[in-house]
Amino acid sequence: MSTTTAGVVFIVSLIAALAVSYRFFGDYMYRALTSTKHLVVERGVYKTIGVDPAAEQKWTTYARSVLAFSALSLLFLYAFERFQDKIWQFGTDFTAVPVELAWNTAVSFTTNTNWQAYSGESTMSHATQAAGLAVQNFVSAAVGIAVALAVVRGFARSKTDQLGNFWVDLTRTVIRVLLPVAVVFAIILIAGGVVQNFSNGTDVTTLNGASQHLTGGGVASQEVIKLLGTNGGGFYNVNSAHPFENPTSWTNWIEIYLLTMIGFSIPRVFGRMVGDKRQGLAIVSVMAILAIGSVVLINWAQLAHAGTVPNAVGAALEGVETRFGVANSATFASATTLTSTGAVDSFHDSYTSLGGAVTLFNMMLGEVAPGGTGTGLYGMLVLAVITVFVAGLMVGRTPEYLGKKIGAREMKFASLYFLVTPAIVLIGTAAAMATGNWSTQLNVGPHGFSEVLYAFTSAANNNGSAFAGITVNTPWWNTALGLAMLFGRFLPIIFVLGMAGSLARQKPTPASAGTLPTHKPLFIGMVAGVTIILVALTFLPALALGPLAEGLR
Repeated sequence: MSTTTAGVVFIVSLIAALAVSYRFFGDYMYRALTSTKHLVVERGVYKTIGVDPAAEQKWTTYARSVLAFSALSLLFLYAFERFQDKIWQFGTDFTAVPVELAWNTAVSFTTNTNWQAYSGESTMSHATQAAGLAVQNFVSAAVGIAVALAVVRGFARSKTDQLGNFWVDLTRTVIRVLLPVAVVFAIILIAGGVVQNFSNGTDVTTLNGASQHLTGGGVASQEVIKLLGTNGGGFYNVNSAHPFENPTSWTNWIEIYLLTMIGFSIPRVFGRMVGDKRQGLAIVSVMAILAIGSVVLINWAQLAHAGTVPNAVGAALEGVETRFGVANSATFASATTLTSTGAVDSFHDSYTSLGGAVTLFNMMLGEVAPGGTGTGLYGMLVLAVITVFVAGLMVGRTPEYLGKKIGAREMKFASLYFLVTPAIVLIGTAAAMATGNWSTQLNVGPHGFSEVLYAFTSAANNNGSAFAGITVNTPWWNTALGLAMLFGRFLPIIFVLGMAGSLARQKPTPASAGTLPTHKPLFIGMVAGVTIILVALTFLPALALGPLAEGLR
């Protein structure tokens, strides 16, 4: 089988698996997350934390619950890192994590970003990895799904100010969705060769006769949830390119599947909750169009043989793990930047200028194709609201979506949601360049600018991947990127919950001859077009200074 054919089979089989998951896993999530019954273990959780599972919350109360839980998570993880040298380390012997780095990492994992300004195998103890970072991988992913459920209730309900109970949504997501799937796929990854132990490591002799220390750890259990929950990060510094995290081509397939599985399935939950499965199919169709376009473009950019060396060897192989090859690596890069995952199995900084531009553009879309766990769905719903508003202006009619009128209040929330992340990215990039903090990077010119732009785009969109080339473990970068991650996570959550609360209070508007059908190809194409146009208008000047300038010179 040729390399090209193998790449096509890899991608097509992945699409087929995700199509099956949309139907069956989507229905499972719907039943699990909307059931009126509580499991025994769930009732125990509610009793322990003093929550009445029957009580529902207004959007303001729901938002305060999200912020309070996330604040406690941040403080817990920060303390865990700062005192890891005082805690039983399960075979490791690491010192406390420095203040700025501990802050940055605690923010990173609490916001589902998992940006890492450190080497995991030489910084974090086994206890910190398992009881600190992996726990946040579960709950930060669950927060995103919980918010998505609240937003969908805003569309599904009428004449109410209740959007559900955050603590119930959080608990059910962890216990009924994330934990069962993580256990199953952790076993599969272990069978594929991913490491799972509490070993303090092994000294080995390399091929050239040198000695190297290989750190062990609970890798499989963390690997599975970092992907399933679109967290990102990695037990090892080289992430999913490390053979202990991702040993073979088929585990690479499994990992890409995991990081897109929930994102492409949750629109089915949306369709069933609003009582029209066609609406869920329309949303996932937009996601699929954007995702397939990205995969094709990035594979073309990496296989187009641009440059002297790529022409000589047949593809852009620099920074690519040879076990996977260009096509598998490019597909992973596309999936990890289209979601909020940020895990990598190749070095994005070594991609061709246009290939790197695609990864940047993926994140600038707001990571909605399919995006992070929950965040991709509610981000796409905001874009759908903006689309029907634009369509209403074009025909001179009050815009409606799913029987709800999109008025000034809803558009204010939607506009703030869309604008906050680009503002963080562009202001942060400008601050880094203006204050001279770009001087910690190895590259200058357009590529150096791209590295700075990528860092803030990744942080503000809660992705966590990096172009690298910058020494980001400094007080300025740890603080600046930490703030970008915080604001990029929680401001959009507040705005989208506000929009949902406003929609839930409305009474349904019957469809008429002038109502725009939101389940047909025309609307699907409009949402995809609006998404691309909005991003292009917002970020094109910055892209022109970075990857486009580098690719065209």
